[in-house]
Amino acid sequence: MRSIRFEWPGVAALVETEEPSAPERTLIRTMYSIVSPGTELAILKGTEGWAPLPYVPGYGSVGSVERPAAGSDLRKGQLVFTYGKHSELALDETLCVPVPEGIAPELAAFARIAAVSMTAIRVSEIEVGDDVAVFGAGLVGNFAAQLAAAQGAAVTVFDPASERRKLAVACGIPHALDPGADNAAAIDEITGGKKYGTVIDATGISKVIEGAMKVAGKKGELILLGSPRGAYQADLTAFLNFTHLCPNNITVKGAHEWRYHVHADPDCIYKHSLERNVGVIFRMMATGSLAVRPLLTNLVSPAAAQEVYDGLKDDKDKYLGVVFDWRKVRS
Repeated sequence: MRSIRFEWPGVAALVETEEPSAPERTLIRTMYSIVSPGTELAILKGTEGWAPLPYVPGYGSVGSVERPAAGSDLRKGQLVFTYGKHSELALDETLCVPVPEGIAPELAAFARIAAVSMTAIRVSEIEVGDDVAVFGAGLVGNFAAQLAAAQGAAVTVFDPASERRKLAVACGIPHALDPGADNAAAIDEITGGKKYGTVIDATGISKVIEGAMKVAGKKGELILLGSPRGAYQADLTAFLNFTHLCPNNITVKGAHEWRYHVHADPDCIYKHSLERNVGVIFRMMATGSLAVRPLLTNLVSPAAAQEVYDGLKDDKDKYLGVVFDWRKVRS
């Protein structure tokens, strides 16, 4: 079978790899796999110790069941979502969730990213009528903004890329600002001078996080949705005083998706899980309450992997929601 493999730093290629052999697990023929730009570009740099190169990346995929696992309720040919890699064939990874009828399979793959974004909403104290700021209008930030709006918040996104700001507005976010501009007057007008009760960082850039805290209102919260990477030097005492001293008293919260259980609990001992989050995302997709199609900017053959990753790194206005179409290498 063919897979996208990061050969060495900066180099991605479509190569032949061994087919998975685990008869006790469900085998899936991939139709579409979605790129997670932040995580995958970090791996491609060769600096992620948990993913040494060469490495086959991948975050989430949708495909048809080739061989159900023994005892599974799945059937051959059924359309399913899983945390699959960029490969023609995938084993069920973490979750294997049937895709509801009426949801286009290339859009269903976005549930992987949207469920990551939902973690920020789950850990937040966002209520109807709150003002929320989201830094970063990539896929994770855009979905976080949409989900915060669905919670009843008035949302502002901050991103230096003009096309990403336009796309956020097209997805229903009322305010989109360039973080490099002087936004003091705009923020005062949007929030009535109170700044934002919740600030979500979806960039994982430490310098951005340091600045994002400054737009949080009194006793607000800063939520780290993006994973910080790389060394950064700053005045830690000033940062800590934002959380400790009045009148700010900002609370900092981590929102990594793996804080929750993987599978839903039928006895409801715990409420949230990755499986439940995916189910909620599918329901929102089906009802049209989550804008997904505008975020599909590139539907491409896996053979174009190098071009895709170069574009995600160097041309953020053109590349945002990238989905590999595995049917194009089988035609």
